[in-house]
Amino acid sequence: MAEHTIHKRRGRLPSIEVVDLFCGIGGLSYGMKSKGFKILEGFDLDATCKYAYETNNEAKFVYKDIREVTKDDILPLYSKKAIKVLAGCAPCQPFSSYAFKNKNKDKDKYNLLYEFGRLVKEVQPDIVTMENVPAIASFKLKSVLADFVRTLQDEHYYVKYQVVFCPDYGIPQTRRRLVLLASRFGEIALIPATHKKEDYVTVRDAIGNLPPLEAGESSPNDALHRCRALSTLNMQRMIATPYGGGWKDWPKELQLKCHQEESGKSFGSVYGRMKWEEPAPTMTTLCTGIGNGRFGHPEQNRAISAREAALFQTFPTNYKFFPNEQEVSLVKASRYIGNAVPPKLGEVIAESIIQHIRNTPL
Repeated sequence: MAEHTIHKRRGRLPSIEVVDLFCGIGGLSYGMKSKGFKILEGFDLDATCKYAYETNNEAKFVYKDIREVTKDDILPLYSKKAIKVLAGCAPCQPFSSYAFKNKNKDKDKYNLLYEFGRLVKEVQPDIVTMENVPAIASFKLKSVLADFVRTLQDEHYYVKYQVVFCPDYGIPQTRRRLVLLASRFGEIALIPATHKKEDYVTVRDAIGNLPPLEAGESSPNDALHRCRALSTLNMQRMIATPYGGGWKDWPKELQLKCHQEESGKSFGSVYGRMKWEEPAPTMTTLCTGIGNGRFGHPEQNRAISAREAALFQTFPTNYKFFPNEQEVSLVKASRYIGNAVPPKLGEVIAESIIQHIRNTPL
C-alpha cells in the first residue's frame, strides 16, 4: 500500500478522477463533477448517449462493450497522483421482478456485474462505487451481488452497501436504489440522510412553477417541456381520474378489460395522477405515458412532460439531452431520463467519498 502515501495531504483534497462504466447520458458523472471530481471517460453501449454525456460532463464517451474493455483502456487515463474512482451502474433489467418471471430472459446480462468485478481486479482503483436496483440483494440471484462483494474483499477493499430511499436525500421521487461503496483506504459509507419525511422535496417543489400544457403540446420556450397526445378515450379516462386517483375511480365503461380481471387488479398505479404534496413515483423509461404508472399530472389532463421527468430525476434545466433542442424525441428522452442515475444521488455518493477521504488516513 506504499503507493498511496502520495495522498497524505492536509487541507485541499488531492485530485479525484472518475471513469464511469455503463455511463448512459451521464447522471452519475454529472453529480460527481458537480462536487469537483474530474470525469475522465464514460463507457456505454448506447451510442446515442454520446452527445449528452460529452456535452454535460466535458469527458470523452467511449462506445464499447464492457466485455471488451480492459485495464489498458482505463489505467492510462488516471493521473499518477490522483485518487482513482471506478464507478458504474450495471443495467438493472436482469435483476428486476419482471426478469424473474420472464423465462426468455438473457442470462448473459447477469455477467455484466462480473465484468465490472474483473475490471476492478485489473485496474485496482482506490475507490469503487456501484448503483443498482434493490432487488439485486433480495432475489434468488443475490449471489451475483455476493460474488461482486467477495471479489472486492479479496482485493482488500472495505465494502459497504445499503438501499437508499431517494427522498431521504432531497430527490423528489420514491425511487429506491442499492448503492455500494468500496475503498482500499478503510471503512466507507454513505453520508447520513439529509431530509426527513416532513421536509421531503415534493412534486410541487420540483415542477410547480412550469407553464401549463395541454396533452400533445410543447412549450414554446422549452423544447423538453412537451407531453404526449392522448386519444379521445384516454382523454376521457384522464378527465375521470381524480386528484391522486387512478383507473379504479373510473366508471366501468372506461376501464380496460385487463384491469377488471383478477390479475390486473394489483396494478393500481397505472393511469394514476400524482399528488402535489408528495414526491413523485419512480421515473422509468416509460414515464411520459399515462398507462405506464402514476405519471399523470396532478391537475392538468395529461401525462408528465419530459422536462418534468428530468426535474424529478434532478437534472438541471441547462442539461443538454439532444444536439438540436427543437427535435426532441419523447421516446429517447424518456429512455435517457428513466435509465439515468439522478445527478443528486451522484452528488451524495461524491460527498460520501469526500468525507471518507477527509476522515481516513490514506
